[in-house]
Amino acid sequence: MSAHGGSKAIVAALAANLGIAVTKFVAYLLTHSSSMLAESVHSLADSGNQALLLVGGKRARREADAQHPFGYGRERYIYAFIVSIVLFSLGGLFALYEAYHKFSDPHGIDSWHWVPVVVLVAAIGMEGFSFRTAVHESNLVRGKQTWSQFIRTAKAPELPVVLLEDFGALVGLVLALGGVGMTLATGDGRYDAAGTACIGVLLVLIAVVLALETKSLLLGESASKDAVAAIEKALVGPGVPSVIHLKTLHLGPEELLVAAKIEVDTTESASEVADAIDEAESRVRAAVPGLTMRIYLEPDLRDAAGTLRGATAP
Repeated sequence: MSAHGGSKAIVAALAANLGIAVTKFVAYLLTHSSSMLAESVHSLADSGNQALLLVGGKRARREADAQHPFGYGRERYIYAFIVSIVLFSLGGLFALYEAYHKFSDPHGIDSWHWVPVVVLVAAIGMEGFSFRTAVHESNLVRGKQTWSQFIRTAKAPELPVVLLEDFGALVGLVLALGGVGMTLATGDGRYDAAGTACIGVLLVLIAVVLALETKSLLLGESASKDAVAAIEKALVGPGVPSVIHLKTLHLGPEELLVAAKIEVDTTESASEVADAIDEAESRVRAAVPGLTMRIYLEPDLRDAAGTLRGATAP
């Protein structure tokens, strides 16, 4: 995924959520609907999350230094993990607390009856635009993957985060509209509380999914199976008969560490081995474009019996 595509989706989501948060909070002040308050905090949390993703993207572009020789690409993963914590605590847990509070003292919406409905319908339209942008940007890089596969395997965290947040926001708005609508129809505030509780559960579930996915990225994921296969195939060529071991690790969404032990011809001189390694590195970079690669290749030989001396994995 290009950083530009992710940033475009983030900015669209941020603009939508800031406007929605203010509108929802004004509606809450007029109606004292717990669903409106939960949705206000939800949109505020989403706005903060998108700001965090933008900060993480900017910090990840810093140049490598002596303390961090492989750069700062993983900062994008760290900020995405913080987003899941914010969504869980500020969004999900607050909504569950507000639902409990409203169940303890249920009351209907006594004034400005039309305000929450108008606000929620307008918010669905704005969130729909944000979600459409995220879907469009994701489709540019998703390929033939299902949406579930894309979210689970994406190395760049921004689009999956925005997709899940926007999807959760749309579902939350529908739940809030149902709770508010039933409260207006019956005068029973418990429907409003139930809608708030459903929003809280939804946000907690989304936060857990985000936390699990970003945790895997933080621990360090290898390149995709297709990329690993392409790299292994590209390594073999003139002067490199076979690959003994191959390890890959994402240093960031667009940065990849490649470490391999390769077989070289016993008849070649040191200069020829060095040329073969340089050519192998060039083939690898051409085989997997779009990634900044740090490649480390270790040459090895077959013994007299024809067995590779590095056949045992390190």
